Amino acid sequence: MLVFIIAKIVFMLACREGHAFTVGDIYDVVAHGLTLDLSTALYFFIIPFLISMTSVWIRIPKWLTYGYFILISLAFSLAFVADTSLYPFWGFKLDASCLQYLETPTEAVASVSTGYLVVRLIAFCFIVAMISGGYYWLTKKQINLICPARQANILSRLTKTALHLIMIPAIIIGIRGGIGESTTNIGQVYYSQDQFLNHSAVNPVFSFLYSLGHQIGDTSEYEFFSDDECREIVERVYTTESINTDTLLNTRQPDILIILLESAGEQFASVMPYLQQLKQEGISFSRCYANSWRTDRGTVSALSGYPTFPSLSVMKMPEKSRTLPSIAGSLQHKGYQTTYLYGGDINFTNMRSYLVSTGWEQLFSMDDFSIREQHTGQWGVRDDITFKRLSQLIQSHHQSQHHYLIGYSTLSSHEPWDVPTKTNADEALNAFAYLDQCLKDFIEPLRQTPAWQNLLIVMLADHGINYRDIDMQKPLQKNHIPMVWVGGAVKAPRQIDKLCNQSDLAATLLNQLGLPHSEFSFSRDVLSSSYSYPTAVNNYYNAQWIADSTGNILYDFDAHHFVVNECSDADRLLRVSKAILQTTTNDLKQR
Repeated sequence: MLVFIIAKIVFMLACREGHAFTVGDIYDVVAHGLTLDLSTALYFFIIPFLISMTSVWIRIPKWLTYGYFILISLAFSLAFVADTSLYPFWGFKLDASCLQYLETPTEAVASVSTGYLVVRLIAFCFIVAMISGGYYWLTKKQINLICPARQANILSRLTKTALHLIMIPAIIIGIRGGIGESTTNIGQVYYSQDQFLNHSAVNPVFSFLYSLGHQIGDTSEYEFFSDDECREIVERVYTTESINTDTLLNTRQPDILIILLESAGEQFASVMPYLQQLKQEGISFSRCYANSWRTDRGTVSALSGYPTFPSLSVMKMPEKSRTLPSIAGSLQHKGYQTTYLYGGDINFTNMRSYLVSTGWEQLFSMDDFSIREQHTGQWGVRDDITFKRLSQLIQSHHQSQHHYLIGYSTLSSHEPWDVPTKTNADEALNAFAYLDQCLKDFIEPLRQTPAWQNLLIVMLADHGINYRDIDMQKPLQKNHIPMVWVGGAVKAPRQIDKLCNQSDLAATLLNQLGLPHSEFSFSRDVLSSSYSYPTAVNNYYNAQWIADSTGNILYDFDAHHFVVNECSDADRLLRVSKAILQTTTNDLKQR
C-alpha cells in the first residue's frame, strides 16, 4: 500500500506538465485511490498468505518468499515506470494495449531519444532496488513468522491454521471491494471532472490486469467481407447527415431530462397507462427497439449513440468507453450543466467511469441518500424516492438560470420486483405499474412549475426482458421499447413510426437543437430524409437480431443458423447484419 501511495505522488509530479493541481488534490487522489490499492495489494498478498498458512505444517524455504518479493518488485517497477512514461503520450492509464507494441519494439521507441530510455531504465532499476530492498529489510527478522520452523505443538498449529482461515473472508471482501452488488473496478476511484486527477487515482497495476480480462479478443470470426464490400453494404445503414429534418420542438435550447426506464419494454404497456397517455400528448417513436439486453449496454447506446456487441460490454472497458461521444459532452460544450442521478451503486459495471469520461459533471448515486433510503430496494434507493430528488434537481437547475441536461436511471422495475405498492398480483407487472405511478407523481406536479415551459423530457427503456412467452425466440416483441418526448418544449403531439434503435436518440435529438452529430457514427437522425434505410439491431450471447422493411431475423454466430427467420429475403438481411457487426467491431477495436 505504501508503494502504491508513493507511486501516485510521483506520477502526479512527473506528469504535471499541462495539469494544474494543489497539495489538497494530491491528498484527494491518494484517498480516493485507496480502495483500488487495497484490492490490488490483497491480490498479491494471496501467495505469501498461502505460504504462511502452509508453513504451519510444512517447512517452506525462505528463498521462495524472497523470490516472490523480487518478482513482484520487478512487475510493480515496470508498471510504474511504463505508466508514468506513457501517460504524457497516451493520456490514459497503463492497460493491456501496450502489449501490442512488444511485437515491434524498434518502432515503439522510435519517437523517443536514447537519453529518454536511459533515464527510464535507471529509474526502473532504482525502483526495483528500493522495493525489493524494502521488502528484505522489513522481513529479514520477521521472515520466521512467514516461514517458521515446523511447529511441534499440534494445538499451536491448529490455532494458527484457524486464524489463517478466519482471515480468508476479509481478504476476499477486500479484493472484491466490499459486499455490495458491484465488484472492484477502475470507475470507483473517479471523483473529479479533471480526468488527470481521476487517472492519478487509478492503480496502474490494477488497470493493466483489469484490461487484460476485458479485451475484445479475437474478432476474426466477424471478418465476413473485404473492407470495400463491407463498406458498400452498410453505407446506407449509417448516415450521419441531417437533411430536410422536421422540427419537433418550439426552441433550440430546451432544458433536457433523459429518463432511462429500467426494463420497461412495450410488453408492459398494459400496466403503464400513464405512459400511454404521454405518448398521445407528446412525441412517440412507436417503432423503437433496444440495442441490447443489459442496462450497461443500453445506457451506452442511448447516451452515446453507440452500438452494442454480442459478447462484451463497452462500459466495462474504460480504455474504450472514454473515447465515445455523448449527448452530455456535446451539450456541455454549448454551456449546458450536466447531472446524472442513479439510485443504485454507480460503480457497478464501471458506470461512474463512463459517465465522468463522457461529459457528466455532477453525479448522484445511492451514497448521496440516507442509510435508511439506501436500503429501500434490493438494488438501492427505490424509484419514488429518487424521483423526488429528481424534482429537486430540476428546480435547483431552473433557479440557476443555466440550461441543463439531467440523466436519470430508474431501478425498481428489476428483479426481485421489490416495490412498496401492491396493485397487481403478478410481481413483475406490479413493479411496472409502480414505475408508471412514479412517472405520474413526478410529471403532473412538474407541469405546474415554471420549469416545465422550456423542458424536454425524453423517456425510453434501457432494454426489454424475457417475460412469460416473450423471450429471445420473439425478438420483435422483446426488443420493442417506448421512446417518448414530452414537456413544454414539445411543439405538438406526433407519432414517428419509422423503424429505429435507441442509439438513434443522440443524432435525432442533437439535430433538433441545431447541433452537429457527425462524430456519432452509428446514430441516425430518424427525421432526416437521408435516413432512407430504416433498420434496428439487437444482440446478445454471440447472436444478432436485425429488422428492416422486409422482416426480421435472429442469427446465432456460434451455431451458424437462424434462430428466428421472419423475412422475405433472409440471406440478404443476414449479409447486412454481418456487415454491421464487422463494421462496429472494427470501430471498437480501433478506439
